[in-house]
Amino acid sequence: MADLEFLFRGQPLVATPEGALWWPARRTLVVADLHFEKASAFAARGVALPPYDTAATLAEVARLADRLDPARVVALGDSFHDRRAGERISVAAIDGLQALTQRLEWVWITGNHDPHPAGPWGGTVVDSLDDGPLLFCHEATGVAGEVSGHWHPKARVKVRGSLVTRRCFVLTPGQLILPSFGTLTGGLDVFDPALAPLIGRSFEVLMCGRESVARLPASRLSPRLEREFDQDRRAGCARVEAEAGQGEPQDVGQLRLW
Repeated sequence: MADLEFLFRGQPLVATPEGALWWPARRTLVVADLHFEKASAFAARGVALPPYDTAATLAEVARLADRLDPARVVALGDSFHDRRAGERISVAAIDGLQALTQRLEWVWITGNHDPHPAGPWGGTVVDSLDDGPLLFCHEATGVAGEVSGHWHPKARVKVRGSLVTRRCFVLTPGQLILPSFGTLTGGLDVFDPALAPLIGRSFEVLMCGRESVARLPASRLSPRLEREFDQDRRAGCARVEAEAGQGEPQDVGQLRLW
């Protein structure tokens, strides 16, 4: 994996292709919007989805922990898809979480989906975490230095005549928004009007490729047409989008995109 180093608020940080943030100086791994038990929530409403999202997301976090050897993990809210996720989560998943929370300092930040994420899986629950120059929270409010999630940002870029869409970090001088890390999560286009008051027009994205991360200015990205926004709004902007890539990989500089 080719991680991408960058500076935010004077701190050397690292964006990983998996969509996580690594803060070497604090040995802190940050993930956003895990949405454990999303598939089971949809199944309860009669929408049949493969019930493997929690196990797959948890396994990806464990692989990153093995690769980076953090002392602390910060989960930026919406780690559980709803307030009853803890009633549906498997014993095996609880065991897997306990293995991580016993091995590492684990901080759950509350989200709008999971305002009370405490449970037998362990860890510490806080509304936000102020750590020197960085403020970890679920949804950004505009305070300088916020590292947040919530929006599930994604961007698209033209590659050899075709448009390719990928998860991304959004970077401004004062804000860093992480992509969703969950296996079964949708995304909001970075040009959606809902994000404009927060990130403005001169933002950058750190676009997650299959094996690397590319830093691109907003001007390099392909804006979406208004009719596409309308279609997304009619769909509730919450449709399920499988993140598994399909097709042949394409190159954008050093970035391999699916």
